[in-house]
Amino acid sequence: MITVAIHGAEFFAKHGYYPEEQLLGCKFLVDITVDFTPADELKKDSLANTLNYEQLYNIACHQMQHPRKLIETLGESIINDIKIEYPYIEKAEVTIRKKHPPMPGPVDHTSVTITYTKP
Repeated sequence: MITVAIHGAEFFAKHGYYPEEQLLGCKFLVDITVDFTPADELKKDSLANTLNYEQLYNIACHQMQHPRKLIETLGESIINDIKIEYPYIEKAEVTIRKKHPPMPGPVDHTSVTITYTKP
């Protein structure tokens, strides 16, 4: 099994439950980890035998552009797009961290992790 991952992809987006969050926006960090078994030998040194981490980034980037009230919904959308693009994956995990969320006191970030495991 092979794991391909992106750590700390940074986006400015307007996700949040409160109207002010969707108006002002904030910084988000996204981690994506995907496990799969290659269909062919890796010694062929071909991108066709692995997951393209640039495409994983593009999936996250696309979904980050569509404001959601819940980052849980956002994470699930990213996972669903990954499953469509790479139906052979065995497991995918997306963690979204919201930097400096609106709280009564200082908070570095909140986070949500969504995990998919192929049945």
